Amino acid sequence: MTTHHPSDDEFDASDASLTRFDLVKEGARRDGVQIVHYAPRFPVPGTRAERRIERVLALLFLLTGLTSTAFVVAYIAWPWKYGEGDSTYRSLYPFYTPVLGLTLGLALLTLGLGIVVWSKKLLPEEVSIQERHDGPSESTEQVLTAATILNMGDELGLKRRRFVGLAFLAGAAPLGAVAGALLVGSLIKAPTQDGENVFFTTGWDPKNNDGKPVRLTHEDGTPIRPADVSVGGQITVFPGIPHGATNKWADSPTLLIHLREEDAEATLGHAKEINKGSQWQNFVAYSKICTHAGCPASLYEQQTNRLLCPCHQSQFQITDNARPIFGPASRALPQLPITVDDEGYFIATQDYKIPVGPAFWERP
Repeated sequence: MTTHHPSDDEFDASDASLTRFDLVKEGARRDGVQIVHYAPRFPVPGTRAERRIERVLALLFLLTGLTSTAFVVAYIAWPWKYGEGDSTYRSLYPFYTPVLGLTLGLALLTLGLGIVVWSKKLLPEEVSIQERHDGPSESTEQVLTAATILNMGDELGLKRRRFVGLAFLAGAAPLGAVAGALLVGSLIKAPTQDGENVFFTTGWDPKNNDGKPVRLTHEDGTPIRPADVSVGGQITVFPGIPHGATNKWADSPTLLIHLREEDAEATLGHAKEINKGSQWQNFVAYSKICTHAGCPASLYEQQTNRLLCPCHQSQFQITDNARPIFGPASRALPQLPITVDDEGYFIATQDYKIPVGPAFWERP
């Protein structure tokens, strides 16, 4: 038996006797797609089996909403600062990141499961065969394409399954709030307030040393004098406070460099406004944390005054505000303002003026 397919001229898209699915089939045929099998999952609407699937979908989408809401609440209200508050506050602090990961993971998992169950258990079964063809589309294609899109909405069954649709919206809306919370949360605090840094601090902040300037020390806590660093040499220094060389202050390692006379003059002449007054004689100090991915930038080439990060080969020009001149890093290394105290030891006159490390790092 041969099935007759009307030609494009014979087909009348405005024929009122045609169903929407007839238009869909004709549109598919013109695109070289033959629908060889099409069957609803539930030929009789409203069966117990269909309602059971709808309840499962509603549960998954509502769980998406609940876990997304839990993420937003935890992001805003969960204790997240180290070592502050009572014992209960401190005991909850370690779980801040795991709670965020768990709630967001469950939100995405339940949403994904809901979409899979919807497509596998409610959408009609369809088998189609498509042939490639060339040539422009005709005006009738607009009617056929519109019918196809509307038919997709019919297949979803949102008109008939309002409960599932509302459950999907109830789950998707809080999940959308997750993205909003991250954006808004980063704007709640200004980096400075009344001239005081309230957004980021390192171990060089005098408030970590009873308000006194913090000394530059070796890893063992020994303070450093200018004579300890040879001309053209460099050493890694740490804040001279309790646990200054531990992971508690992992954002504080700094490279102290003793420049040659002509290089020191060039550095002083190139200093940007934010770095003016940070250099002491022929000595400069820059954060050792690469602004690309947080690796230790510690390979110093004294002939060219370049600092190399070994992870991704970013290079920084020390004599020009440690600006990046090669590699993926796009931001200069922050400079630590230094001087020498009455006893001849190096001290930091204040904390870094801008955040250290890559821009994506969370700031306490």
